[in-house]
Amino acid sequence: MSAVKLWHHLKQAIKGHQEEFTTGSIRRSIFYLAIPMILEMIMESLFAIVDIFFVGKLGVNAVATVGLTESVITIVYAISIGLSMAATAVVARRVGEKKYSAASSAAFQSIFLGTLMALIIGGLGFIFAEEILQLMGASPAVVREGVGYTRIIFAGNVSIMLLFIINGAFRGAGNAAIAMRTLWLSNGINIILDPLLIFGLGPVPAMGVEGAALATTLGRSIGVVYQLYYLTKGNARLQLKAKHMVIRYETMVRIFKVSLGGMGQFLIDSASWIFLTRIVAEFGSVALAAYTVAFRIVAFTILPAWGLSNAAATLVGQNLGAAQPERAEQSVWYTARYNVIFLGIVSIIFLFAADVFVQLFTSEPEVVRIGALALKIFCLGYVFFAFGMVVVQSFNGAGDTRTPSIISLGVFWLLQIPMAYLLALNLELGAMGVFVTISICHSLHALVSGWFFRKGTWKAVKV
Repeated sequence: MSAVKLWHHLKQAIKGHQEEFTTGSIRRSIFYLAIPMILEMIMESLFAIVDIFFVGKLGVNAVATVGLTESVITIVYAISIGLSMAATAVVARRVGEKKYSAASSAAFQSIFLGTLMALIIGGLGFIFAEEILQLMGASPAVVREGVGYTRIIFAGNVSIMLLFIINGAFRGAGNAAIAMRTLWLSNGINIILDPLLIFGLGPVPAMGVEGAALATTLGRSIGVVYQLYYLTKGNARLQLKAKHMVIRYETMVRIFKVSLGGMGQFLIDSASWIFLTRIVAEFGSVALAAYTVAFRIVAFTILPAWGLSNAAATLVGQNLGAAQPERAEQSVWYTARYNVIFLGIVSIIFLFAADVFVQLFTSEPEVVRIGALALKIFCLGYVFFAFGMVVVQSFNGAGDTRTPSIISLGVFWLLQIPMAYLLALNLELGAMGVFVTISICHSLHALVSGWFFRKGTWKAVKV
């Protein structure tokens, strides 16, 4: 492909060119879907770094407040991600069937269900914000300084829910560029408002950690307004009209059932990481800091790879809807190949320059040494991670969220946690035992997922 032609396709992908993903070149379909999804994930990872940077200026209590609140709000993220997966799967299937009105109706059912759940959680979180912080072990000082932050985040959690769900619907319809622009808009506003509301400027008073919560909520809310504007303005594939805004219990129940597996995947993975972090903490603050830094570096590279994996979910859903299961499977293998190449290159870079990347976050020699070791060990499983991510998203795109949930439960809870404990504590390998376990178990997870994928039962899932 010439440079001129590549640049043309790149502009079309970012612009949001309406592409037919059930016919034509699979490689081009992956390109048009993956580019905006990768850029979306890059912005998400950038925001996470910038947000904690500004909050960190307020001191330990502010950071503790954010950490404790985020750990509880994980419930909202789990529901949001689950409903987002369901919206992607159901909307993609209807679009593949060329039933665009049904796709729009499914999007509304997802939005209604998410809004209802968010209002319930938000109300309870706002009322019991102080008790929640106390339950999480916050000191009286943290509770006193942070209760306002927690209340604002819970009150605005509907924006979190809708941001995930509507973007999932857009991805299912093949409108990945809209999902990308939404996150760039919401996170961009958040990044601008963060220092302004936290530290104050001119007539704007300094609000401290509450300013961070307000910036986040406003940014996400504006993103949702943009989503709803585009959703009602619409296009041929996804356009929300009055006739679609009718509660259809059968569709809603179907979406909820699919979402349960997505929620399970997120909660299983999150709980596993919490246990692993607790084991690493046994070896002191230096090991914990090194693990945290290495994990953040890994997350920064994994997110773009996850964006590429999301392309497979849309392609699988739409092609199954178009009664082309073989094309759906072929799309997965192509996407997996590209993801393996990308993370394979990243792993080679990290293997030879791990200490350079860790030094960007810390200058403590021992933290750098352990962090670099962790990064190198993680990289040994990177090509498996790349393959596993694509396969898991392919299951989700087909509406089979149950299979990856069961695999995650078996590998990450029944094997990874006991194995990490055994290697790190019983066999006295220390933190390195945890690093080795992560690499082995994520590689095994990818291989098991691949085995189930080749069985092909996902092709017969009805959504």
